[in-house]
Formats: sequence, C-alpha cells, structure tokens
Amino acid sequence: MNKLLLIFLSSFLVIQSVNGFDYHDSELESEESLSNLYDRWRSHHSVPRSLHEREKRFNVFRHNVMHVHNTNKKNNPFTLKLNKFADLTIEEFKSAYTGSNIKHHRMFQGPKDGSKGFMYENSTELPTSVDWREKGAVTEVKNQGKCGSCWAFSTVAAVEGINQIKTNKLVSLSEQELVDCDTKQNQGCNGGLMDIAFEFIKKNGGITTEDNYPYEGIDGKCDASKDNGEIVTIDGYEDVPENDEDSLLKAVANQPVSVAIDAGSSNFQFYSKGVFTGYCGTELNHGVAAVGYGSNSKGRKYWIVRNSWGPEWGEGGYIKLERGIDDPEGKCGIAMEASYPVKLSSSNPDEDADVKDEL
Repeated sequence: MNKLLLIFLSSFLVIQSVNGFDYHDSELESEESLSNLYDRWRSHHSVPRSLHEREKRFNVFRHNVMHVHNTNKKNNPFTLKLNKFADLTIEEFKSAYTGSNIKHHRMFQGPKDGSKGFMYENSTELPTSVDWREKGAVTEVKNQGKCGSCWAFSTVAAVEGINQIKTNKLVSLSEQELVDCDTKQNQGCNGGLMDIAFEFIKKNGGITTEDNYPYEGIDGKCDASKDNGEIVTIDGYEDVPENDEDSLLKAVANQPVSVAIDAGSSNFQFYSKGVFTGYCGTELNHGVAAVGYGSNSKGRKYWIVRNSWGPEWGEGGYIKLERGIDDPEGKCGIAMEASYPVKLSSSNPDEDADVKDEL
C-alpha cells in the first residue's frame, strides 16, 4: 500500500469518527439487530471489549441508544449522537471525564484571590458575535483522556488565546506541565482550579510549549528540565464578576475565557450539534473555555465552548451552550467561575532575549 493511500485512509477514518455514527430505526427493533448495532459501533469507534464484559456493556449501550433516539425525536434545537461514550453509564462518564471537582476545590481553597478589578467593566458597543477561532487565537481541540485535568486544558486555552492576541503568534502550550508541577493546591488528574493555575504560571515565570513538555494524561513528576526553550508568560489574572452573563460577554468579546460548567448529564455526554438547551445543573465539575458567542438563524443565543474530549465529541470538539437564560448562574453554571489571564506585554522572555542578541 503506497504512502498516499495510507494518508488518505487515515484522514478518512478521522473524518468518519468526527462525523459520528449513524444508525437506522430498523436496527432498534430487535435484540439481534441491537446487538449487531453495538458490534458495528464498537468497530467504528475502535472500542475493545472482552467477551466477559460485552453483555454488561451491551445493556448500557441499549439504554443509551434509546435515550439518544427518543431525545432526537423531540423538537429540540440540538441533537445527540452515539459517540465514543455510548456504552458508559452516566456515573462512569462523570467519573472518567468530568473529574475536575471545581466546586469541591473551591470549597477547600476558599474565596478567589484574583485582582479585585475587572478591566472590561466599561466595555460598550460589543459585537453581536465573536469567534476567536476565526481570529487565530485557538489551537486545535485536544483530548484530556481519563485524567481529570480539564482545569489545565481550560487554563492553557485561555493563555494560548491572550498570548496570540498580544503577540500575533499562536503557540500550543503544555497542560502536562501544570498537571506535574502545579501541585501545591491543584491536584493533577484529581482536579483543580483555573485561577490557581494562572497564579502558578505567573509565579513560575511562564509556561512551556506542548512540544517541550508533551501531554501524557497521568500524574507525573515535575521535570524542570523540560521547562525551557519557548516560554509564554502572563502578568496575572482577573475573575469575571460571579453570576453575571453580561460581564462574561464583555470578557469573551476581548479574549478567550476559562469557565467551569456542570457537564454531568446524558444529553451533554452525547451532544452532537445545535444550541444545547438540555438539562444540566450547576454542580461545577468540568473546566472548559468560552471562545466566542453568537446566535443561530432563529435568534437563539449561545456561547461557543471549547471542550477537551477530542474532536469526535460535539461539533468538532465544541458545544454551542445556550446563552441569555433567565438564571444569573448561566446555562450549566457557565457564569459562576469564570476567569482570564492578563498579559500586558506583546512579547515573551525568549523573544526579548532574541532582540537583545540582535542588538
């Protein structure tokens, strides 16, 4: 098989995975057809299951298939799909993929320590829509795996964003450095808080690149030798006023923002596309990044939220989360725990050194 064909097949498989998994109503009509559907789903998503485990997983899959099917028959502005989580119970899913325990960590860490100011308080005449992906301030969607490190991915997304805005250079930064080294208050794969991570980056003198310190998805020992080469710095961080979507809008209009949400529902687990109006609470358990906002053709407002479950979940790794609901906490609690890094300079330490060398 030649190299071009291998590249084509690899790209085709990625596209198929991202596009999701389709099924026909007839496949839900009998136990045999459902069993065949489960095997086809496992093959599509390359999910290995032992014979011993298959019956248990098939029963979970059957339940989830009917939930997806029945939800999609309703007149919702969003749809669900049988993604790679389709044979996990909601409890298993929450344990594996929403393990940041934001609320738990906030209770133990106490009140927020960010600067008491809000630099965007007096922002007026905001654009009707913003998408920082289109402005080149968002890296490709990443995948945290089964490590509860979403807080690190949320933090890094916001730092990558403000760094691009200030330097016009998009650099993919290291979540693993935060997991391994920011351990005084944050707890790696057992969760953490984004504002504490911002403070760590400031005191650490910056954060290194993903190339220098690649993601492994496990709690590792801090390797200071990897914290070299290109370093991206910030000057601090600010907290968005709590339970205030208007303030969050002002912040997101100016830069990507770290936010926390409650992602522990079946509808969130199987989200595919559209404006998510499904049930979710405010038990904050997942760190993500708000990278824009807008409204659909019917005028329904939404946040553009970047997740860290890979591009095969949702709209290429993103969710349009309903905006402007009659609740100060926002949909899924998005306005409860928002913060963003502050970067005053338009350069990073290595760039300053390069300039001095040239002089």
